[in-house]
Amino acid sequence: MEPRNQTSVSEFLLLGFSQDSEHQPILFGLFLSMYLVTVLGNLLIILAVSSDSYLHTPMYFFLSNLSFADICFTSTTVPKMLVNIQTQSKSITYAGCIAQMYFFMVFGGMDTFLLTVMAYDRFVAICHPLHYTVIMNLWLCGLLVLVSWFISLSYSLIQSLLMLRLSFCTNWVIPHFYCELAQALMLACSDTLVNHILQYMVTGLLGIVPFSGILFSYSRIASSILRIPSANGKYKTFSTCASHLSVVSLFYGTGLGVYLSSDASSWRGMIASLMYTVVTPMLNPFIYSLRNRDIKRALQKVLRITLCVQ
Repeated sequence: MEPRNQTSVSEFLLLGFSQDSEHQPILFGLFLSMYLVTVLGNLLIILAVSSDSYLHTPMYFFLSNLSFADICFTSTTVPKMLVNIQTQSKSITYAGCIAQMYFFMVFGGMDTFLLTVMAYDRFVAICHPLHYTVIMNLWLCGLLVLVSWFISLSYSLIQSLLMLRLSFCTNWVIPHFYCELAQALMLACSDTLVNHILQYMVTGLLGIVPFSGILFSYSRIASSILRIPSANGKYKTFSTCASHLSVVSLFYGTGLGVYLSSDASSWRGMIASLMYTVVTPMLNPFIYSLRNRDIKRALQKVLRITLCVQ
């Protein structure tokens, strides 16, 4: 069978979660609710941080960037999935598929880097409290975020450009609810060696290196907490990083579930991907707001202002 050139590819088909039309209204309502909660929750975090001068600190600066990245991360997959469910269509254009891959990698990478930067922030705050304001100055915070954006945008662009050079056979069916890179590579008829090498390198860049940095930061944090003599002091110190530790555990736990799935296109693999791409960004605002008095107070202030305006 002669492979078709990529210029002849007009669309891919996303099989999604269910082929049964009876399940579509339930899936549409479920995913729409989750998406709205994700967007609203993360927007409230951004508004709370930006409107309260008390929260204009490095930790909350990174948190607001994480909330923005989470909104964009979820928005790369869920809206298209909702449109396909509503229109009972499973198609996505070739350009739309490449764009979805690109933005998925960009914002997924940003989540990873921001969580690592936030771990470093907590390390400096707990292990070097007297030098915290000097080390975590405005210039360094901005630089860390800009470098994170640069790396994420760069490797995502390279991976997307490498996808454009591939030829695809007549089978354009992706057994997933979004254009997953590994699934798309399996459909290619041309040589994908370079793509796979880059994919493994990116997995190391976004997985092993940031996670090692987080582990190092928290090992030093744990060592510092254990040296505190009083139990109350240990509890107060640990509470300053408990929310971030919960988010890291959720993010890497679900991400690990995706990569350990024997078949990403199986029901178990898609559930793991759903937890990673939708559920985790939805839960992050709740984790930070429920465990953080400052965020609670700022959110109450935002809600009061909103009610007064109405």
